[in-house]
Amino acid sequence: MSRVQDFSATSITGTQVPLSDYDDMVLLVVNVASQCGYTPQYEGLEQLHERYGERGFAVLGFPCDQFGHQEPDDEAAIAQFCSTTYGVTFPMFAKVEVNGDGAHPLFRWLRTEQGGVLGDAIKWNFTKFLVGRDGQVLKRYATTTKPEQIAPDVTAAVATRPSRNPAR
Repeated sequence: MSRVQDFSATSITGTQVPLSDYDDMVLLVVNVASQCGYTPQYEGLEQLHERYGERGFAVLGFPCDQFGHQEPDDEAAIAQFCSTTYGVTFPMFAKVEVNGDGAHPLFRWLRTEQGGVLGDAIKWNFTKFLVGRDGQVLKRYATTTKPEQIAPDVTAAVATRPSRNPAR
């Protein structure tokens, strides 16, 4: 597999979603958690999603409980928390693992495409991957990188023209 759109994932409501649904879009793929010190980043992620959504951008949130047991609840509780606490409207997916043998294939691929400072493993919640319209990873951001700091890179990425896919 050579682009994000070659993968699929289960939505937070249990539906299988082919990521080809996001063809020609710029994506910010984030492993999230509801009980993390970085959880307030949901607000900034939602602002990015709203600001750039009409220009072909989406945030994709993937809850993960691999770091300090900071996402202990089930998908229904996660969805409720994100909606009521942070007004999240961007697509959320079922809980995944991002490291180790049980890592979701998408995150295994993202990590190999864009390693971190100390190798390819994801160090904590709210690691972010910016993906271009072509499905390739443009940049990886550390947990501590706030969504508003990513805005200039999103602005540049959405400025690229979407390809014209005759098969659509």
